[in-house]
Amino acid sequence: MAKEINISSVFRKTCKAVLSRFCPPCLTAISRGVSRFRNSTKRHLVFFLNTSHFLTIGVSLALVVAFFLYAVDGNPIPEAPGVNTYAAGETEEFLPNVREIVGEIRPGDSLTSSFRSNGVEEEVRQSVISAFEGVVNFRDMKPNDRYTLTLDDDGGLVKCLYESGPLDIHAIERTAEGSYRAKKLDVSLDCRTIKVQGKVESSLFAALSAFREDPRLVYSFADIFASKIDFNTETRFGDTFELVFEKYYKDNQFVGYGKILVARYDSKEVGPLEAFYFDRGNGVNAYFDQKGYELGESFIRSPVPMARVSSGFSYNRYHPVLNIVRPHLGVDLAAPTGTPIMATSDGRVNFAGWKGGYGKQIILDHGGGYKTYYGHLSRFASNIKAGAKVYQKQIIGYVGSTGFSTGPHLDYRMAQNGVFANPFNVKFRPRSQLAGTQLVQFRQEFQSLTQLARSLDDPKIILVKNVVVTRNNPISML
Repeated sequence: MAKEINISSVFRKTCKAVLSRFCPPCLTAISRGVSRFRNSTKRHLVFFLNTSHFLTIGVSLALVVAFFLYAVDGNPIPEAPGVNTYAAGETEEFLPNVREIVGEIRPGDSLTSSFRSNGVEEEVRQSVISAFEGVVNFRDMKPNDRYTLTLDDDGGLVKCLYESGPLDIHAIERTAEGSYRAKKLDVSLDCRTIKVQGKVESSLFAALSAFREDPRLVYSFADIFASKIDFNTETRFGDTFELVFEKYYKDNQFVGYGKILVARYDSKEVGPLEAFYFDRGNGVNAYFDQKGYELGESFIRSPVPMARVSSGFSYNRYHPVLNIVRPHLGVDLAAPTGTPIMATSDGRVNFAGWKGGYGKQIILDHGGGYKTYYGHLSRFASNIKAGAKVYQKQIIGYVGSTGFSTGPHLDYRMAQNGVFANPFNVKFRPRSQLAGTQLVQFRQEFQSLTQLARSLDDPKIILVKNVVVTRNNPISML
């Protein structure tokens, strides 16, 4: 049986509560417009609906009916008492007013001087240092480090962001209890795997520089083959090279190189060379050839990558300072003053000091009767003194021109049981060879890397993946 239901009496209170949550000025304008439409003529809507249909249709039309009924009464929709007009205003009531101070460390700055120049109170400085204790060492701060301080109305520290590098971002925040919590922030990077290949016309450095890559990549590539070829003396016109490597970007800005995954160098002097990156586990990784032989040998060929040979090994050489002919039982490697010099093998420092015409010299004892000599240095690296242990490729000193010298260079010599030999002609054994399970794993990795290198033959193709750097997921860069 049909039942007469007055919509006005049923929905008025409910809809009024709902509508009061909307922007009152908007609802007022709408109700006024509907009032004009009615032209001051009272209209009463009475719907005769079957009770079973009422809820279905009524709920869906409640909003529209409510608008109309308020207009029928001829009154604008009032603002609900106690309800704020704008939600933004309600939010602002709970947010403290804060201000930010952004600063950058300049040459000669200390944290105190930098804060003082930016008007930071001493109490805030003490809070920052105390909160970062054991997390950030401000004694290691360097120019271009940046910080952002957030202060409250009373000038108290709310939070601080300190960025000492693209991967080294630390933050402190004030807790509800008023203490501070420090942490290192995770950093999201894009890792792009790309491939470059080309031909040597003058030098490997010039050939790779044509791709506008950083010298770090050139030196790292040369270092992989350091025991197989001397890029100072054995590069030839027409040699070819190929690299597959990782580049890390943050917000589309280059931040550094990741691993070189594949390296190839086809030399007219020593033949084709290949190297494939392989992680042996437990933090041990190295480069191997196709057969699983590690490329590193007991001695690397040159202690100064990319230097120029200015004088070779000879038993009859005219000495440019003494003006006499006498043996030169070493190799002179010309390089700018201050160029780092590496130990060519593990060993101990036998001598580090001044030695006549050699100027500042280091002598390393490698065992098995082998010794190496490094002369005319400008200075020694820290902790280099008699008896100190050194490791292959460790920086032991820097190129100079001390002693009898006409310009900056390294006089490098090698002797076995007191007999000097041309260090570039001595042959050494590989450092290790993969076997068993590791060899099987390497062969699988070799196939994957070979396919990767082939897929990147098109220079327009770049493999990109996202990497989140955390304390438990660090990355290494060249």
